[in-house]
Amino acid sequence: MKYLHTMIRVQNLEKALHFFVDILGLKVSRQKEYPEGKFTLVFLSTGENDSSEIELTYNWDQSEPYSVGRNFGHLAYEVENIYETCEKIQSMGVVINRPPRDGRMAFVRSPDLISIELLQKGNPLPPKEPWISMPNTGEW
Repeated sequence: MKYLHTMIRVQNLEKALHFFVDILGLKVSRQKEYPEGKFTLVFLSTGENDSSEIELTYNWDQSEPYSVGRNFGHLAYEVENIYETCEKIQSMGVVINRPPRDGRMAFVRSPDLISIELLQKGNPLPPKEPWISMPNTGEW
């Protein structure tokens, strides 16, 4: 068996792509519109030698937000420097829901409220401000 992808339904494809591509730095692997079914599929990856992807499904007629269930946990990505990554993401207007107080882990949420875990590559970085004092915000 081979893992292929995780699918996320998005209400606004432009906002979702801005978050995943412009803010998180994922790459569009492929994109296809299906006019007969009135939906668009966009597959994203890290662009490295990793075949695992996330699939954004945009249903053209969806006007109401999708319900958010806690049964879907989160997506997780390893980053080179947790503090630099969080600073960059925060400077782009994204709330750091769970700051990297421990130098190891942080959480943010996509426009469709999907939790994204960011994990420090290798050993945790030494704890530092402003992250140590920053409280959690909302759910993650």
